[in-house]
Amino acid sequence: MPVVPSQKGDGKNRKGPWSTQADQSENEKERRRGDGSDGNDITGHKWELCNVTAGPDYIPCLDNEKALRHIETRHYQHRERHCPEESPTCLVPLPKGYRHSIEWPKSRDRIWYNNVPHIKLAVVKGHQNWVKVTGEYLSFPGGGTQFIHGALHYIDFIQKSVPDIAWGKRTRVILDVGCGVASFGGYLFERDVLAMSFAPKDEHEAQVQFALERGIPAISAVMGSQRLPFPSRVFDMVHCARCRVPWHADGGRLLLELNRVLRPGGYFVWSATPVYQKLKEDVEIWKAMSALTTSMCWDLFTIKKDRVNSVGAAIYRKPISNECYDHRKHHSPPMCKEDDDPNAAWYIPLQTCMHRVPVDGAERGSQWPEEWSNRLRQPPYWLNSSEIGIYGKPAPADFTADYEHWKRVVSKSYLSGLGISWSKVRNVMDMRAVYGGFAAALKDLKVWVMNVVNIDAPDTLPIIYERGLFGIYHDWCESFSTYPRTYDLLHADHLFSRLKKRCKIASVMAEVDRILRPSGKLIVRDESNVVGEIESWLRSMHWEVRLTFSKDQEGILCAEKTDWRPEAYSDSS
Repeated sequence: MPVVPSQKGDGKNRKGPWSTQADQSENEKERRRGDGSDGNDITGHKWELCNVTAGPDYIPCLDNEKALRHIETRHYQHRERHCPEESPTCLVPLPKGYRHSIEWPKSRDRIWYNNVPHIKLAVVKGHQNWVKVTGEYLSFPGGGTQFIHGALHYIDFIQKSVPDIAWGKRTRVILDVGCGVASFGGYLFERDVLAMSFAPKDEHEAQVQFALERGIPAISAVMGSQRLPFPSRVFDMVHCARCRVPWHADGGRLLLELNRVLRPGGYFVWSATPVYQKLKEDVEIWKAMSALTTSMCWDLFTIKKDRVNSVGAAIYRKPISNECYDHRKHHSPPMCKEDDDPNAAWYIPLQTCMHRVPVDGAERGSQWPEEWSNRLRQPPYWLNSSEIGIYGKPAPADFTADYEHWKRVVSKSYLSGLGISWSKVRNVMDMRAVYGGFAAALKDLKVWVMNVVNIDAPDTLPIIYERGLFGIYHDWCESFSTYPRTYDLLHADHLFSRLKKRCKIASVMAEVDRILRPSGKLIVRDESNVVGEIESWLRSMHWEVRLTFSKDQEGILCAEKTDWRPEAYSDSS
């Protein structure tokens, strides 16, 4: 198997160092206020099953029962992340009768019932064509609360309402709030659009788990008391179809968070009963939303009725200049303080304020990205040649070199040299994305890639969004906000050598096992000694190590998770 050399570098040689999400968030927290090395040898580590109420659906940072006893609920804090003090080192059990997932695109329409054995949504939402129980399957007719007659008609309805949206060209990456089973995002793939869909782990049992099992990107998250884990000004559109979010409450704090992550000139599509019904509550909400959006300088671009689904949508546009902000009669909501960092997003409390729109032509957000798919290949206009990139070249050249590197790695090594059947791969995660080059190199495959930018790494996530990909901030010392068994392939390029300095590797390996499906693949590229250590951990979990190779102190490993689970349960998790 050809082994393509690794890229090394962490941005230390950059003129003007890259900020990290940890730095940005910590600095923001400090402004508002006015080494955990593992040390354990893996020998003798005894794997046990997690002894938790959530059982096979365990998400450690969302199912922390000890913390949740003391959490307020007014702003949905109980649906936010509350990680245990010690990250779990146990393995999550499989549901009884679990079977390897159905392949995409068939999975969009049906999944194995035993893999996600929850029927509450089928009972409550079956009449709206969300999900139905069909023998040994759960089937998904493609409907939703606002598009009972199918998502594709609804998607085309939005396009006809505002032709400038231009699915798959001008509009490439969107945020879908309160996504349900994510049929909207699932059918947007047919328009070459990526949707970051999210919904809380709440009484709508397993909605995000359904989405991921179907092969549709989604995370468990909530519009609550904290910023979403995304940079500012990155989504081309934000969509809410009866998402049950009180946008007008608390001075519009939640809508202002959407304003933070929406690109200047981007659209907010709000399809909800206050737009088209005249019940007293709907009229009051519409009046409050009208006042709020006007004060936020959002332009009510159009209101359209979808007569097939008997619904309507109000479509707003975020301003591309500060003129309206400067001429408002009432400065409510206020503008954020100049030193408020809009990109700080890791456990940052929400504020009721707006950031000014960038107007300097060289600043990110002052121009719309190039049309898809040109934006995938072109360095963003705001990457400056005077800045040094992560790998030591001027930033635009660094971006291009990274893209070429990963195209070589994928074509010469990953596609044919690792024994991976890519037709069985749908949900992919790059656990340490830099510029998103790995994801970009997979463009022509029927996969989607969740790009994770670690909070202690240079903050390159805005670059990933600018090129028409998506991702999220995360700290791998904590669990990820996804259900167990939701990814087909995990990719870790020089991740574990960095994590060893501050995380317990046993808990990181337990998390890798948790989020990967049985028969899923893990690709590790790292220092040879680290690759050897990871191999030992994987064998201790009875994974099948398919390939290891080492040269010049650099190694690569490809392993497959098996169905093995321990027999004993831990005392407590």
